[in-house]
Amino acid sequence: MAAPPPLVCGRYTAAELRSVRTVLTAVYEEVYADRLGEPFFAVDRFQERLDWHLSQPNWEAVVGYVNDQAVGYAYGASRAANTSYWQHVVPVPDAEFARETGDRTFALFELMVRAPWRKTGVSRALHDELISGRPERRISLLVEHDHLKVRALYEKWGYRHVGVRRPNPDAPMYDAMVLDPRDRHQRQ
Repeated sequence: MAAPPPLVCGRYTAAELRSVRTVLTAVYEEVYADRLGEPFFAVDRFQERLDWHLSQPNWEAVVGYVNDQAVGYAYGASRAANTSYWQHVVPVPDAEFARETGDRTFALFELMVRAPWRKTGVSRALHDELISGRPERRISLLVEHDHLKVRALYEKWGYRHVGVRRPNPDAPMYDAMVLDPRDRHQRQ
């Protein structure tokens, strides 16, 4: 049996988004096809969130390709200094944990993989490629509270649960999770 085609990752900055915005949108539409009728998951709301994410410091994306076809992506940015992000997590973390300096936390905003490539290691490869070489000391993300299997996957990768957060009034509840890459490397 022949080996599967290799995953090739492309890295993009906010200045290069124009070249991959349609790819990000197409993958989003496919992954959320059954939820696009929900206001929070509508494509126009995704575009609004993407624009806001792009406005954050040091935004970066990794898109994975197999045979020149996009199979998934991950993107994020640095948490801005003095952000109030953690004050919206329940329970509110202690002041030292919540203190952001602009280079302390990388926020993983999106990690999506098209159905045919799920459970193949693509999501982990995209995740690891995106955070590799990042100067931030920790990674944060949100995972839908009701998606227990996805949360368990992130916990397997070394993330720990911090609390819950609803990012918008019409959004589902999310679990806030954090990874200290130094802890992750000690577990592997």
